[in-house]
Amino acid sequence: MMSRAEVEQIDDRGMAAWDQHDTAAFAGLLADDFTFEDVMAPEPFRTREQVKAYMDAWFEAFPDMHARTTRRVVSDDEVAAEIEFTGTNTGPLHMGDKEIPATGKSVVGSGTYFASVRDGKIVSFRAHPDVASMMGQLGLMPGM
Repeated sequence: MMSRAEVEQIDDRGMAAWDQHDTAAFAGLLADDFTFEDVMAPEPFRTREQVKAYMDAWFEAFPDMHARTTRRVVSDDEVAAEIEFTGTNTGPLHMGDKEIPATGKSVVGSGTYFASVRDGKIVSFRAHPDVASMMGQLGLMPGM
């Protein structure tokens, strides 16, 4: 069993990796038998290369992306957090099997994630980005 402080430290390192666009650092936090899910992805990611490609797609769409935790709940083996990210959509946005050209618009996005930690590594990560709000801010959703 880990302490809450240790789980917080892993979470802090993960968020720093996202904010600094350091895919290798984030992938290094994953256990050998991890699963990484995003509500927009049809299947969970099970390799570090898939997770790095997922992150790279976000950084390609928003090269100036910054992310920060706005609220977090931590236990001895799990963390749940709300995040906020900012960025300007100057690269193509990959949504499923679609590629959406850059809009040049800036967004303030949000999302949540849930992670389970064991032996100092993330064994399960489930991301829930607020895609509808982001698409509305980019002018890609009718009526928003």
